[in-house]
Amino acid sequence: MTDSIGQKPYGALRSYGRVKSRPIKARQAGLLDSLLPQLSLDLSAPVDPKALKPDAAEVWLEIGFGGGEHMAVQAARRPEVLILGAEPFLNGVASAVRHVEEGALKNVRLLHGDARALIAALPAASLERVFILFPDPWPKTRHHKRRLIQADTLQALAGVLKPGGGLRFATDWADYADWTLERVLAFGLFDWPAERADDWRTPPADHVTTRYEDKKLGDCAPVFLDFVRRA
Repeated sequence: MTDSIGQKPYGALRSYGRVKSRPIKARQAGLLDSLLPQLSLDLSAPVDPKALKPDAAEVWLEIGFGGGEHMAVQAARRPEVLILGAEPFLNGVASAVRHVEEGALKNVRLLHGDARALIAALPAASLERVFILFPDPWPKTRHHKRRLIQADTLQALAGVLKPGGGLRFATDWADYADWTLERVLAFGLFDWPAERADDWRTPPADHVTTRYEDKKLGDCAPVFLDFVRRA
């Protein structure tokens, strides 16, 4: 595939899975009203990371941040990095806002919605890192079309990642790991520098264990695939 990446706007987006489950706790509901508006990304116009944090050393994106624990710890570790997060599940957003408030984090911005809309609003080559950690595996064959890793998503990610930028994908479903590796390498704009089994079996040094990961709901030990955007 040639490196002719253009950011096409998505049509009507459909996010599968839950958007809300149990009632949101009173404190988190209060933060949704008071703090989330300050953190929310406005997609009515192109998103300019430099305007969000002019002194940002890097810009990272977490797609489907779940409860936000990974995003919050990374933001606390790297206050000089602007971290964008997208999550359609309202309970997860509520949890993430609580983490931001408790950590007094100033370098996090959130989208309650589909990450594809955010990616489409970002400038080309504006991200240094993207995290996709334990996304819904949609294990039934008839549901594979709902998986996040598809050709159009990879095209969009290649467009917003800088050359040399990193894409980390983690899953505890063996079939989804195989699916992702096959499609990312076939796409042609990402390298996979792994050389030995420990490179995908051992959590990366900067990984933060998530609540979902601790539940061990998959059919294999976690697999970590770190890809690099080709120059």
